Amino acid sequence: MSDTVAQVLAELAALEDTRVREVNERHGDDHGVNLTKLRAVAKPLKTNQDLAVELWDTGDTAARLVALLICRPKAFGYDELDTMLRESPQPKVHYWLVNYVVKKNPNAEDLRVAWFADADPAVASAGWELTTERVNKRPDGLDLPGLLDLIEVQMKDAPDPLQWAMNETLAQIGIRHPALRARALDIGERLEVLKDYPTPPNCTSPFAPTWITEIVRRQEAG
Repeated sequence: MSDTVAQVLAELAALEDTRVREVNERHGDDHGVNLTKLRAVAKPLKTNQDLAVELWDTGDTAARLVALLICRPKAFGYDELDTMLRESPQPKVHYWLVNYVVKKNPNAEDLRVAWFADADPAVASAGWELTTERVNKRPDGLDLPGLLDLIEVQMKDAPDPLQWAMNETLAQIGIRHPALRARALDIGERLEVLKDYPTPPNCTSPFAPTWITEIVRRQEAG
C-alpha cells in the first residue's frame, strides 16, 4: 500500500460518523463518511488514475467513492468496468460508477447491451440506467415500443434496484417521446409501481404517471 493510499484511508477513517453509517446502512451502503466531506478529501488529489485504481483495490467503500471522483473515466477497459460493477453491491458505489464513469467511457454502449440482458438484477439495472441515458440523449436506434413491452411484462415483479431503473426508463420515455406518452401513462397506471412511495413535500413522486405529468406540465409552462 502506498503512502498516499494509507493517508487517504486514515483521513476517511477520521471522518467516520456512526450516525451517518446508520443512515447509509439502511440504504445498503457500508460507510459512515458524509459525502460533502468525502468530496473534500478527493478534491486536492485531483485527477489521478493510478491512485484511483489503488484506492479501488482496497475494497473499502469510502475509498472506492474517492476513486470514482479522481479517476479518468475513459482510461478503464470493458473488462475492468464489468468487474468493478459486479463487485459493487453498494448502491452509492453502483450509482457513481455508472453515472460518473461508465457513461463517459467509450465502452458504454457495449456494456449497456451486455448488462441489459444480465441475469443478475443489480447488473441488469445498470443496463437499464444506461438505456435511460440513450432514451434521453440518443434515442435513435432504440426500440422504444419494445422497451415498453418489456417494462409492461417485467417491471411489476422486478426486484430492487432493477424495478427502479425500469421505472425511470418508463417515465423518461413518457416525458421525452410524446407519441408514446399515452402508452407509458397507461402502463404506469395499470402496474401501480411506486404509487404509494412516500414523497417529501415539493418533490416529484417516482410513480411514473405522476412523474410524467408533472415534468410535462413544467416543460409546457416554461
